[in-house]
Amino acid sequence: MADEADRIRKHSQSQLGDCFSRFIPMKELDHDVNGPFSRRRLYSKANTFWAFFSQILDADGGCQEVVRKIQAFAGERSLKVPSASTSAYCQARHKLDESMMEKILNHTSKTLHERSQKQGWKGRRVIVVDGTGISMVDTPENQQTWPQPKGQQPGCGFPQGRICACFCLHTGALLSYRLGDRKKSELPMLRQQWGTFNKGDIFLGDKGFCSYYDVWKLQQFGVDSILTLARRTPVEAASAVKILGENDLLIQWPKPLWSKQHSYGRAEWEALPDVLTLRQIKVDVNAPGYRTKSFYLVTTMTDPEAYPASELAELYYQRWDVELFFRDIKTTMGMDVLRCKTPSMVRKEILMHFIAYNAIGLLMFEAAQMAKQHPRRLSFKATIQALRQWEPVLNRQGLKVLERHRLMALLHDAIASLIVPERLGRREPRCVKRRPKNFQCLTAPRHEMIECLHRTKITSIRDKECCRQAFQ
Repeated sequence: MADEADRIRKHSQSQLGDCFSRFIPMKELDHDVNGPFSRRRLYSKANTFWAFFSQILDADGGCQEVVRKIQAFAGERSLKVPSASTSAYCQARHKLDESMMEKILNHTSKTLHERSQKQGWKGRRVIVVDGTGISMVDTPENQQTWPQPKGQQPGCGFPQGRICACFCLHTGALLSYRLGDRKKSELPMLRQQWGTFNKGDIFLGDKGFCSYYDVWKLQQFGVDSILTLARRTPVEAASAVKILGENDLLIQWPKPLWSKQHSYGRAEWEALPDVLTLRQIKVDVNAPGYRTKSFYLVTTMTDPEAYPASELAELYYQRWDVELFFRDIKTTMGMDVLRCKTPSMVRKEILMHFIAYNAIGLLMFEAAQMAKQHPRRLSFKATIQALRQWEPVLNRQGLKVLERHRLMALLHDAIASLIVPERLGRREPRCVKRRPKNFQCLTAPRHEMIECLHRTKITSIRDKECCRQAFQ
């Protein structure tokens, strides 16, 4: 048994597991008695999961780099060095169960929420919701599930998807998400995530979520909403139920008329109340450089003493943090353009990005507690950079327990050493300084354009007349 345990330990690629095993339910990665991962191989379930996790964090992000890392890992432990082909790794990655990865994601969200229960706004958890777009590899399978825009020629565009996600505002934890095509509205995807909200939570959203039906429905769950007014004319003071303060009114929304264009059924419409009592707050933006000079907030928190208008406006100002959460996932972690070629693997790639994002958030939370800092003040990108450099150090063979604990403490210190300064009211123009290369856009599938170039002996397609003649 000791020999078998030593053999399994040698085959276990656990350097990232040492950093994140406290946050990942390791029983989900146990050896299977039956099924795809029933045999003891280098690409076991745990090794494949951590290799996939490592691939998300790598600067290159390719399968070949992961295979090279596994080759170096095997060579250090005097094991048989696997082939440089990525086929075995890709097959093992395909065997990972999507439902298992969903359980791991939910566990990381729950763990981060439990560790940060003392944080919140007036003792309440604030859930901020927003949507974003992603792009996939141009394959027939991906195009069928997530079609490209109709205005693009076949073979000249990429499959486009849309994600609607719920984040905890104070910790940045991703609580839930839904994936659809680019035409999928964010409101129906939010309704699929109502189970994420608990009684006492606060829903924070932009004008895309300003809906009579959704505000009322969440109110039935005991969830308050703070939204930007949209699709309705602001109520004047003369028509208000009560004036609560300057630019602060207690109003009533009448029930919307029935229309077949509603995203809910007639029976649900009939169940709606005739009026909805809300609070309307006009917020003036005095900061120079902002395009918006004023906007209206609508909320179900109607008590002006418990929830002053200025505090609600300041809370809504923090909604912009959801853009930073998506930036960490899409730009820093590279989920903006996905690499997998089939819908099932695209979904797993998205899941692994979210698992890694939450796990890094938990590691930052631990480091922030030790340094007595707020976790949102730590740099997400610097944490990933530290992990990339500390991973081979933690992977050294024969590392003793005390030495490993010392290295982990130093890793926490390194993560907490870089504090992001608070830049309140920061404003930057949405402009780029570096110009892109002046290449022509692809107007036909690449293989057709290559064939035309060879057939007409044209060395460049910059000349539009030559290109037009080639295709004629």
